[in-house]
Amino acid sequence: MSPLARLLVASQFAFNVGFFAVLPYLADHLGGALGLGGALVGLILGLRTFSQQGMFVVGGSLTDRYGPRPVVLAGCALRVAGFVWLGTAEAAWSVTAAVVLVGFAAALFSPAVESEIAREALRMEQAGGPVRTSVLARFSAGGQAGALIGPLLGTLLLVGGFRGACLAGAAVFAVVLAGHWRLMPRAEAAAARRRPALRPLVRNRRFLGLALAYSTYLIAYNQLYLALPAELDRATGSQQALGWIFALSSAMVVFGQVPLERRASARLGLTAMIRWGLVLIAAAFAVTGVLLPLRGLWPAVSFVVLLTLGQMLVVPAARACVTELVDARRLGLFTGGLSSVSGLLVLAGGAPAGALLELGGTLPWLVLGAVPLLGVLLVPRVGPAGERGADQASENALCRKR
Repeated sequence: MSPLARLLVASQFAFNVGFFAVLPYLADHLGGALGLGGALVGLILGLRTFSQQGMFVVGGSLTDRYGPRPVVLAGCALRVAGFVWLGTAEAAWSVTAAVVLVGFAAALFSPAVESEIAREALRMEQAGGPVRTSVLARFSAGGQAGALIGPLLGTLLLVGGFRGACLAGAAVFAVVLAGHWRLMPRAEAAAARRRPALRPLVRNRRFLGLALAYSTYLIAYNQLYLALPAELDRATGSQQALGWIFALSSAMVVFGQVPLERRASARLGLTAMIRWGLVLIAAAFAVTGVLLPLRGLWPAVSFVVLLTLGQMLVVPAARACVTELVDARRLGLFTGGLSSVSGLLVLAGGAPAGALLELGGTLPWLVLGAVPLLGVLLVPRVGPAGERGADQASENALCRKR
């Protein structure tokens, strides 16, 4: 990979290490050390998710306007400040503000880095290097490696208390900030500043189809935090195995993402990769529903393995697909928009999914499995990586005209 691609993969790894060293233990800190009520803890965690996922479109739009470097640096600086604040905050309002700042920092950093790795992957592919999905697969694997190591690091850091874990997390982001300050090249903004920010996004029907299809993946993936714990409670009477099962999912991505992408991209186009990934995710729910009569971990393990395999196909292909569907000058906006649209639909689908799971039995799993199958129908047709069709040329011309 190019030096810039290696920097972005390494920074995604480090960013996730710092994030997951602290955030998995936040709820226990809020309810335990600070004594906040369950409703308030849930509200604070929800605000963190919204300030991050829901605001991705803001970070993406700023990336197009000012270029990725200042947005990444601002995101790192805000994350350092947010973690220092979180480690020292004691009042409810102070904790809430710190958590929102931590989330918004990611809303700046992540779309800037994701759009830049997508742009760099396309640049490398056009220069005769690896196909873009290969670079994006390494980016996903780097992030998952950070998600795997971060909680383990957090467990060690918590020996010194939650404040010590927060300060250590802030130190990680300070290192990421210094690395980008020194190594990330300066680049001009890709879009004209006078162009209305959101109009190209809402008018691009093919991109909206991709965002809706990607949303069905995220709705299904969110069941790792809702349906999986409920299944472990049903099957074993506790959630003690949850951490090990999450580690299994992360390890699959870390060690299997690149080989799987290499084989899939050699045989499938971007559209087919997304569709087959969604089919595997639907199969995860169907197989789990069929295996429910079994006691033990077989249903849960089958669910996680199939869901993760589907994720490993969908995520790099969807990110690569964005580069095919949109004007390159608006890549930051659309990369952020992909996460924001999906995050809002996941938020809307959370309550119905929870109510459905309360019914128990096989039916809820089959109904949830139908969601990614609906996504299969929504995936826009895109040619093989590197081949831009007439439709894309037409859409780019319209974007330039607007």
